[in-house]
Amino acid sequence: MKSIAVVNYAEEKGSVALRELDRPRIRTDEVLLEVANVGVCGSDLHQWTADHSWPVNYPVVLGHEFGGHIVELGTNVDGWKEGDRVVSETAAVIDATNPLSRQGLYNLDPTRKGFGYGVNGAMTRFVRVPARCLHRVPDQLPFEQACLTEPCAVAYNAVLVNSTIRPGDRVLVLGPGTIGILCAAMATLAGAEVAVVGLENDRSRLEIAKGYGCETIIGDATEWAMRYDGMGVDCVIDAAGVSATLRSALDYVRPNGHITKVGWGPQPMNYSLDPLIQKNVTLQGSFSHNWPIWEKVLALLSTGKLDVKPIIGGVWSLGDWHEAFEQMHSGKVVKSVLTPK
Repeated sequence: MKSIAVVNYAEEKGSVALRELDRPRIRTDEVLLEVANVGVCGSDLHQWTADHSWPVNYPVVLGHEFGGHIVELGTNVDGWKEGDRVVSETAAVIDATNPLSRQGLYNLDPTRKGFGYGVNGAMTRFVRVPARCLHRVPDQLPFEQACLTEPCAVAYNAVLVNSTIRPGDRVLVLGPGTIGILCAAMATLAGAEVAVVGLENDRSRLEIAKGYGCETIIGDATEWAMRYDGMGVDCVIDAAGVSATLRSALDYVRPNGHITKVGWGPQPMNYSLDPLIQKNVTLQGSFSHNWPIWEKVLALLSTGKLDVKPIIGGVWSLGDWHEAFEQMHSGKVVKSVLTPK
């Protein structure tokens, strides 16, 4: 049985196309998942436009934000059955003996390979998944929303694990993409006063951020950052995909404050980090997520405490992947979702 897939087949810009693939054969510790929905991530767009900064195993099926039903079980898989509704973590290949993996921080294992760049992802009908990656999806949570567990987990890790945010803190989020808006939503849940910063062409996405209880700013955020005591904000979440925004973060953060960088930016910085020293600022990177974070996020989604419906700009078939990518790339929607059916 062959299925169509959205494949990134070379490193040159625009090297993404529909191709037919055979149904995957699973190993003993894997399940075969029939994909219900898969979200389009900014990293998928970066591979499409060839401005990414991570190694890719070409050709590879894109897509790492996904959920669906188990249709086949490996002989060594316990605790799951055919028909189960699940979502999958992204760490498709890890070294279980790595010191970080043994701490439960397998997301930081240097040998880790993820779906959509290291191994075939889920922009197709069937994807093989290690059973250790699975999480059960409650019946009341539609897959269109459940497939966004992954970006929610990225935001949860950045804001609630890797940042120091307390009720009453003032938090500035740079970049109104999926991760930026979800980071803002997480900071609001933590009791912070939050503003999201974007550019002129981000107006529609900033309107969605308002729905999460955030103020919105176009361009310079100095006035908001300095509004209360002139010292700056407690925390800046840099969720923009360019290196220049870190310089702005250094301007906006207060002395002894915190900057968490979750947005990738391969460009050279060409500016001094001396303000980081002078202001005694903590600069924290945040990458990916692990098992307990996924469980927390699924609880938030299933209880409605975190609502991702406002960020979903539409659902497209795999055959219309290009339109879904363009809608996100142009900023017309925050999140595009694909369905293989």
